[in-house]
Amino acid sequence: MPTWTCALELGSDRKPVAGSAEALAAAIRRGADLRVYTEFLHNEHIDVESDNSERIRETAQFAVTYLMENRWAAGIMSLRQPVSLPDRFGPRPSMSFFLYNQNGEQAIARPHLDGAPASGQPGSSPSEAPPAMPKYHAMNAWDALTNAPSSNFVYDFDVFRYYVSDTWREVLAHDAQGRIKSGSVETLAEAFTKGQAVKVAVGELARSWSGRPDDAMPHEVFVEIGSCYYYTAQRLFVAGSHPVIRVAPGIPLRYESRAWDFGWLLLRTDGQVVYRRCDPYALDFQDIPLHLPVRWFVR
Repeated sequence: MPTWTCALELGSDRKPVAGSAEALAAAIRRGADLRVYTEFLHNEHIDVESDNSERIRETAQFAVTYLMENRWAAGIMSLRQPVSLPDRFGPRPSMSFFLYNQNGEQAIARPHLDGAPASGQPGSSPSEAPPAMPKYHAMNAWDALTNAPSSNFVYDFDVFRYYVSDTWREVLAHDAQGRIKSGSVETLAEAFTKGQAVKVAVGELARSWSGRPDDAMPHEVFVEIGSCYYYTAQRLFVAGSHPVIRVAPGIPLRYESRAWDFGWLLLRTDGQVVYRRCDPYALDFQDIPLHLPVRWFVR
């Protein structure tokens, strides 16, 4: 079973109190899973008009992780629906793509799924902290009246603990043309045949962002695989990923207008990748063929 250790802990001022950012980045580089633990008071963070000052502990899974320039880690919640604690979901069905950087900076992108018409166009939006919430520090906001609003901010949680399950084993790495750099396809196929889980680190997934020629920062995006197929005669491994959120790379990682989307990956060990992209503003889909370097992990 996966084991979890705290690679980095930040205090409410987002300064390290245990572990290190280097240890967190190193674990993500090795394919580690990420969960972030925080603490806050109900009437400071959930409902500022409530007289309930109960302390709440939260742990969230960040199933998509990023490593920028081989040194800066960030994670994104890829499966979360908004909730209104303690007893209901949020008012509109949507995805809550919360993003946490290793320095405690946070962000959210929220593609709505209910089909309601948008009333505005993409662009900069007013950015304000919610009333009576002094621990919330707004940075900027985008696309507020579209189907896919996003914002960047800091909330001063009482503690941030970055837990990792560093139990994946890299068995294959190849370049964008499928040329093997280390490991073997056969080792990957043998492991998956025995029922082991598979995870990938996809290099430069967001480098070719349309209209963003300056997105040259080296990066890898990590996501677990849902289904695998092995063509035994061709020795070709094919895999379909869990949902992935693509964000224009940066340090820190942040959302901007028209600089993020989400979808699924179909990956092959010959370097061919298809990205089934969902435009978060229109919820239209497009299949984008790519050639990308990939590292493959098993557990």
